Amino acid sequence: MNHAAASAPSSPALEPDAGPVVALRGVSIAFDGPPVLKDITFSVAPAETRIVLGPAGVGKSVLLKLILGLLRPQNGNVLLFGEDISRMSEEKLFPLRSRAGMVFQEGALFDSLTVRDNVAYRLIQEHVPDEDTDSRVREALSFVGLEETFGLYPPSLSGGMKRRVAIARALIHHPELILYDSPTGGLDPVTSTTIIELIVKQRDVHAAPALLVTHRLQDAFTLCNHRFDAEQNRMVPLPAGQTNPNTTFLMLDEGRLIFDGSLDELLHSQTSFVREFLE
Repeated sequence: MNHAAASAPSSPALEPDAGPVVALRGVSIAFDGPPVLKDITFSVAPAETRIVLGPAGVGKSVLLKLILGLLRPQNGNVLLFGEDISRMSEEKLFPLRSRAGMVFQEGALFDSLTVRDNVAYRLIQEHVPDEDTDSRVREALSFVGLEETFGLYPPSLSGGMKRRVAIARALIHHPELILYDSPTGGLDPVTSTTIIELIVKQRDVHAAPALLVTHRLQDAFTLCNHRFDAEQNRMVPLPAGQTNPNTTFLMLDEGRLIFDGSLDELLHSQTSFVREFLE
């Protein structure tokens, strides 16, 4: 993939000594049965990309909903941008939630709205003037290489294009955190690589911290072993033996966090479930 050159939407500067953007402390949640997540503790630092691995049904998507305050934990605390949102009112939570961008499974676009209005959805709700909105939408679409889709409707787009539009929508308001819910799920390998390249581009150019959930090891390893080359305007492999130091891994099994560390630590883990998952 080689998108047209485009600068990333600007994002607020992060202080070098800033605390974690996200922190979960002993979080548990259940839905009329056994806990879906049990005593989960981890954090996401500024400029860090964390990849959450695990098979279907282990609570990966629930984790994202907890971080956005869409679900509340039965036990423990969820901190977002330094604020404990575990029992925060919706009114107080909304300004914090608006600082994050979310890429949903399957893209979750509105078929009745144009690409322009899908990407600009939050700006429209905030009554941003049309001229400013159009400019920001075109900037976001340029970042994902889809300027030509401005006036089209989602049903006319391929699955991969819809995911790219969803990433543009997540970036439109210059988020301080991006959450990706299985962004390559259901896509073919070539299209999946296109989406992962955009995530690498976001990480290396836009530099917002991110949390990505997936069951696809290839996607996770590509993120860790590649960087975005601005001069070539494409993703390129890191030198042999090198990995991105700000891209790290978490792994869930039966609702518990069983791994938290680097790619090298993951590959050398002696935990039986980690070994089975990697093999």
